[in-house]
Amino acid sequence: MELLISILIGALFAGGIFCLLRRSLMKLVIGIILLSQGANLLLFTAGGLTTGRPAFVDSATGVAHPLHADPIPQALVLTAIVIGFAVVAFTLALLLKAYRELGSDDINTFNQTDRIS
Repeated sequence: MELLISILIGALFAGGIFCLLRRSLMKLVIGIILLSQGANLLLFTAGGLTTGRPAFVDSATGVAHPLHADPIPQALVLTAIVIGFAVVAFTLALLLKAYRELGSDDINTFNQTDRIS
């Protein structure tokens, strides 16, 4: 299972970097989304994959059973999802403003932005 998820993480990072290197601003946003999802999956996988085991702490000892899931990576991934959504929303707002000003989503058209008032 870890091998399949590792391949998926590599594919998400490769696709994200490929999209970041394109000239279109929309592909840049898609690359940011792919990179953030790859990072979330990497962080979630690094915490250890456990299936069907909740994250409970024994009330008598105050220590989690070693076979239970670790809740810290789950909380970090949830936070990273929210931050990634905010970054994508901000990037889309910048993309919309740039498209309205320049009339194109090509990155090379930003060379002429000095003449726009």
